[in-house]
Amino acid sequence: MNRKLFTIVLFGIIFLMPTFAQERTIKRIVAIGRFTNETQYGKGLFYDRENDPMRKQAMDILSAKLAASGKFILLEKDDLDVLLSESEDNLSNIKADYVILGSITQYGRKNEGQQKVFSSTKTQTVEAGVSIRLVEVATRLTIYADEAMGFAETTSKTTMGLGGTAGFDATLSDKALSAAMSQLVENIINKCMDKPWKGYILSKEEDNFVISGGTSQGINTGDVFNLYLRGKQIKNPQSGMMVELPGKKIGTMTVLMSVGDVPENEVSFCTYEGEDIDLEKLENYYVSDK
Repeated sequence: MNRKLFTIVLFGIIFLMPTFAQERTIKRIVAIGRFTNETQYGKGLFYDRENDPMRKQAMDILSAKLAASGKFILLEKDDLDVLLSESEDNLSNIKADYVILGSITQYGRKNEGQQKVFSSTKTQTVEAGVSIRLVEVATRLTIYADEAMGFAETTSKTTMGLGGTAGFDATLSDKALSAAMSQLVENIINKCMDKPWKGYILSKEEDNFVISGGTSQGINTGDVFNLYLRGKQIKNPQSGMMVELPGKKIGTMTVLMSVGDVPENEVSFCTYEGEDIDLEKLENYYVSDK
């Protein structure tokens, strides 16, 4: 590379650095709600649905995969009745962007063996089916629903009486559930991140506005967000549901600082530039990163 070309490339990198620095990902707040075991596996006379080990196993796997993406703040409030119901009133009380509702729909295991003159093999197989629904809290609409199957197996072999004679491998349940969940998690991430992030005006304090969200979501001092006036609500006669029309951009919010120690109570103080805001009807506005 000659000196002139090197200078041009270096200048281009320096020029683009501010653009790269401005890119941000606002983490979505997701609540993992109702997750049930709809199979008959492990359900004896004294079965306790709330302490179903397979149900908790599936929730742990889903939580780990979503957390590993680095794009979510997880609110695991499975013990609250509000998350066990799908009514519109209850969903509106959830302080999250999305709620995941899921169930284990299939579960089975089998052993297969092959006996030869001097050796034998034993194959243990587990299959698990998982169903997921992703509900957008603001609209109460299911924006993604799917089901996936996962499989896991292990084989032991003995030769002339020597080799493994292991019983059932309990880790196969984890592996089968994990395989099923992996097929769904990528779509969950894409559906959540494709939609613009939304925050809300909570109050006005002197010359500044307080909006929902803070540091743990990826909101930083100097970030600029658009402020929208909500669109009109109309009723879809076909579904009977209320539909909100696109909002109108009326100004911008610039973050001065964020306070709070957990996602549930984090807020950000912002300056505002734009059209007048009706302080008596702050619920008619929302903040967005798009």
